[in-house]
Amino acid sequence: MSYTDTNSPALPSDASANLKRRASPSFEGMDDAVVRKRMKENSEQDNTPATRQGSSVDGDKLADELELELQCGCCSALVHRPVVVSPCQHFFCGSCCALWIRNGGTNCPACRSISTSVTPSRILETMVDVLVRTAPSKARSINERMQADDIYHPRMTLRIPSPRQASPEPNIPQNNSGYVRPCPHCLPGNAYGWQCAHPIPDPDQDPERGWHADDGTPPDHGYCGNCENILALRAPSTSKCDFCQVSFCGVGVPNRCVAAPLLSQHLHGMSDLGDLIQCSEVYDCFDNNAVEVDIMLDYLTAQRLTPRHIYREAKLTCRVQIVAHIQNQPRQFAPLIDSELFMDLYTVGGGVDPDPSAPRHKICRLCATEVLLFGLREWWVRERKKGFLDEAVLKRPDCPEGSACSRQKDHGQSDTTTLKRCSNSSLNPISTRERV
Repeated sequence: MSYTDTNSPALPSDASANLKRRASPSFEGMDDAVVRKRMKENSEQDNTPATRQGSSVDGDKLADELELELQCGCCSALVHRPVVVSPCQHFFCGSCCALWIRNGGTNCPACRSISTSVTPSRILETMVDVLVRTAPSKARSINERMQADDIYHPRMTLRIPSPRQASPEPNIPQNNSGYVRPCPHCLPGNAYGWQCAHPIPDPDQDPERGWHADDGTPPDHGYCGNCENILALRAPSTSKCDFCQVSFCGVGVPNRCVAAPLLSQHLHGMSDLGDLIQCSEVYDCFDNNAVEVDIMLDYLTAQRLTPRHIYREAKLTCRVQIVAHIQNQPRQFAPLIDSELFMDLYTVGGGVDPDPSAPRHKICRLCATEVLLFGLREWWVRERKKGFLDEAVLKRPDCPEGSACSRQKDHGQSDTTTLKRCSNSSLNPISTRERV
């Protein structure tokens, strides 16, 4: 063999076989039956209850628990178009949150902490969608969702108003309870920038010059109709209602201790249609004709009208509100004042009307509600004639006896005897509303 040949000689077959790695001793002596048995045991362990936990979950129970967790903190129903209030992170229906903000809410309805912003939550919306697809019975009714969508939609921006300024501390006398305390404008250097010409002496500092309550009202002073605190009649913040002649301090409770212009005043206890439904005096305006009241309430709901729209706002150009209709009458508000409609609305006595024939510009919240109730029935008579009602309602005949009809609740029902007694004459509107 030549030394220049670099190729190694081929190994014999026995030597190449010895180069293979030997099997582990643990596999020696094992037959196929044992191996198959071990594989079967491993597969059984994979199917234990612990590994099959996902397939044993109670779907109905899970849906109930998820529905409970996704309840709105206001309406206690499955949240619809959820929004999250920051920084507390409580969530509510978008419509519930919108109504809460409209009513002046600044604190979270759930925890009462100060709220700064409201944002829609896509995560909660997705969870609700998954729940409804899995359990359709958990979904809210179509009418509820439509009503909620009329109030709020995801593209709407909800802004929480700034917290209201805290009301001043009431003047609660510690001593000398029989004396009148100074008003907020009596003190020198007060925060309102105006001082009384005849300040009331502080009975704690000067008991000899203190004004005793039995001596009547101090000069140039009166009592607020809302908070009933002492006020300065000539103060810039003081206002007087031209209807009941009661004065209001303007500093006690914001937006309540004030007589505002006719068209900008808010109604007392009539912020939305729900308040109108719960007001028993509405039925008194219609002589307890609940059928006609229900028709009117359905109409207001369909037209999305609130008591404030009826009182002063013309939502449509063809609609004349109560205040404008009364102002267009020859005597305007004189019939209401002559009927003493605005007497004894407050525990605080009102002043004397300096000129009964003078025009009326400012009104308080209680008197505004009285004006609404006074003109509500006539407004409905005018509104019916526009033809916006359902055909079945328009076909209801009016009784010749008008408001004195004793069977007006049967109109439009199956009582044919009543229908034969009725004609197509119009309902006689009333000119004044009796006090209730």
